[in-house]
Amino acid sequence: MPITVRLGDSVEKRLDELAKLTGRTKTYYIRQALEEKLDELEDLYVAEQRLEQPEQRWSLEQLEQGDDLEG
Repeated sequence: MPITVRLGDSVEKRLDELAKLTGRTKTYYIRQALEEKLDELEDLYVAEQRLEQPEQRWSLEQLEQGDDLEG
């Protein structure tokens, strides 16, 4: 899916230099950066949701001992 993104001059220059130094395409680095950042954002979103909507939680000790985890 093609997407158009405007990059600032300094970011574009850095991306050009990195691509030239490594022999990889700019698209490769843009895709890699987006995937890594999306992973971080998804983790952050899940953590924020869990803090806002707390559910039943168990300690590591409870899990290791197999205590009644149903209630």
